[in-house]
Amino acid sequence: MNMLTDTKVKVFLDNFAEQFDEVPVNSIILDTKFRALEEWSSMHALLVLAMIDAEYDMVIDGDALESCITVGDIYELVSK
Repeated sequence: MNMLTDTKVKVFLDNFAEQFDEVPVNSIILDTKFRALEEWSSMHALLVLAMIDAEYDMVIDGDALESCITVGDIYELVSK
């Protein structure tokens, strides 16, 4: 990855982590299986979808999110 990509990934990871109260920001990496996070719930799915809409001006539906396994999979949707 180049420096610009590294920065975009870091911003995305920070934005993703901000959707949680109990998850330390630095514990979220691209390989994190987000459904395994203790705090993950359907409410967090909605928060992540809203964050993507607000921060990336992109609407992804629940089916697209359902197909993702890791945070990196979500990032791939956003970075297309």
